[in-house]
Amino acid sequence: MHNDLYAVVGNPISHSKSPRIHSLFAAQTGEPVEYTAIQAPLEEFDETVRDFFAKGGKGLNVTVPFKEQAWNMADRRSERAAKAGAGNTLYQDADGRLVADNTDGVGLVTDLTRSAGVSLAGKRLLILGAGGAVRGVLGPILAQRPGELVIANRTVSKAEALVALFADEAGDTLLSAIGFTDVTGGFDITINGTSASLQGDLPPVTTDAVTPATVVYDMMYTPGVTTFNRWALDNGAGKVLDGLGMLVEQAAESFYIWRGVRPETGPVMDELRNN
Repeated sequence: MHNDLYAVVGNPISHSKSPRIHSLFAAQTGEPVEYTAIQAPLEEFDETVRDFFAKGGKGLNVTVPFKEQAWNMADRRSERAAKAGAGNTLYQDADGRLVADNTDGVGLVTDLTRSAGVSLAGKRLLILGAGGAVRGVLGPILAQRPGELVIANRTVSKAEALVALFADEAGDTLLSAIGFTDVTGGFDITINGTSASLQGDLPPVTTDAVTPATVVYDMMYTPGVTTFNRWALDNGAGKVLDGLGMLVEQAAESFYIWRGVRPETGPVMDELRNN
């Protein structure tokens, strides 16, 4: 029996953990999946995607810098992808149309609520950043009905644009936008949605973003403790988590979309952490 072909596409891509994650999922579930990594030329993403499916490929994950292009080239978008403005999961429907989905937000929420046991309902949340990564997770976060969600960003107008975009999903959640330097008061959960940790930098927020009662979540992951989480610990944060769990959970959601089988994520996270 031939394996069905899947891949992650990005530029650069050599660092990606996705092939290992999906190979572990395939071994665990017995699904006939072969998963590779494709580095698409920056100007040839659409051609790369079309060629992959023309040759019989079944599904693609999409990473930096192509998520918006994946969204734009899709013939159809899931509801969560439509609002996220980006696609990280591609497949073809029964009519051969290219469908874009976005599993980043559900990956983050699942990691926080199930793996880490952190409830978002009624809590006061701070999320740092207003770029594509944050836009991609706001819908699933708001679906958990936090009491308050504050979006802080260097350019306040970008955060305000996200508040306006997601106002219809906020329900009873108090949704607001501020500048990084305007962060005050204690938060139950602080999420770093900037990519600063990847460069060893920090968003310019004050220590008001963390308290001993704050759970801090960096959407980025690096070997060891991320720069943001190290800062948070140094300033008294009660608990820190990085984005590796989010990566595994969003991958599991993609696997489920493609195969109709939901893999167990805990053993895969343990494998990645320990090896």
